[in-house]
Amino acid sequence: MNKILVTGGAGYIGSHCVLRLLKDGVKVVVFDNLSTGHIETLDTLKKYGDLIFVKGDLQNKEDLKNVFKEGDISAVIHFAAFSQVGESVKDPQKYYFNNVYGTLNLLEAMLQKNVKRIVFSSTAATYGEPNYVPIDENHVQNPVNPYGNTKFFIEKILDDYDKAYGLKSIRLRYFNVAGASSEGVVGEWHEPETHLIPNVLKSALDESKVFKLFGSDYDTKDGTCVRDYINIEDLIDAHIKALNYIFENNKTDYFNLGTKTGNSIKEVFSLCEKAIDKKINIEMCPRRDGDPAILVADNGKAKEILGWNSEKSLEHSIKTAYEWENNLLRKFKT
Repeated sequence: MNKILVTGGAGYIGSHCVLRLLKDGVKVVVFDNLSTGHIETLDTLKKYGDLIFVKGDLQNKEDLKNVFKEGDISAVIHFAAFSQVGESVKDPQKYYFNNVYGTLNLLEAMLQKNVKRIVFSSTAATYGEPNYVPIDENHVQNPVNPYGNTKFFIEKILDDYDKAYGLKSIRLRYFNVAGASSEGVVGEWHEPETHLIPNVLKSALDESKVFKLFGSDYDTKDGTCVRDYINIEDLIDAHIKALNYIFENNKTDYFNLGTKTGNSIKEVFSLCEKAIDKKINIEMCPRRDGDPAILVADNGKAKEILGWNSEKSLEHSIKTAYEWENNLLRKFKT
């Protein structure tokens, strides 16, 4: 492979992927509009290898033409997307324009330059309310919010582009991603933060904050929702394996990425308290509409075909997330 284009490479998951590629000696072009990503992250990543940054927006075709002028791009890993479920319900137009229209522009630019390999960041949200758990890739896809719809539509578009143009794709359907890089190089940095673990840790760092836990009457082992938390570095390892697979097999496919092991919200709190050796203030609140009791992945297909496995524990993810919150992120903001 020559250069890999990483869209959204200044964001949480994208930056970890860029770091891994650079460490593997791969030349990387990052395309990001910095609406949720950070230039400081890219400045850090440049220390690890051959990185070119092109600022631009997926909705601007001229921006995409500029990024492909870098030449010799052999594949794309596509992370750039808006991803907040609640916001997508309030402002679906924002999500359809950015996620779907933006991806169509990206695919058009790829075809113009005869780049026909893409690894796509999809989501478990394409499944909607689960009919059974653990969820395998044969589960019906029936998203229940605009964010999930955008990812589902893109998967269908990629099927059509494969048939019509020979553009091959690997779609990776994530469950809950957690943690930061083991060396503390990059980590989760959202403003505002919507994910459970960093918000729990933020509450621990600021004693004036009380974390709200929604729902304690679910039909689960302790009454709180159960989710599948996959370590960020394990997740990125799956992307690298998917990239290698598409080069070696020139084949479209899709995979769930999770651990096949669920942890309840109360268990996550307990592990966070253990990691920081501190009690976290919690306010119990009524359950929210649309929160399934259990969401857990069946990851057997990724194990069998990609030769991938989740290896790092949730404790490791929480430890690295806390180190990131407590040290690097604070430095960036001062």
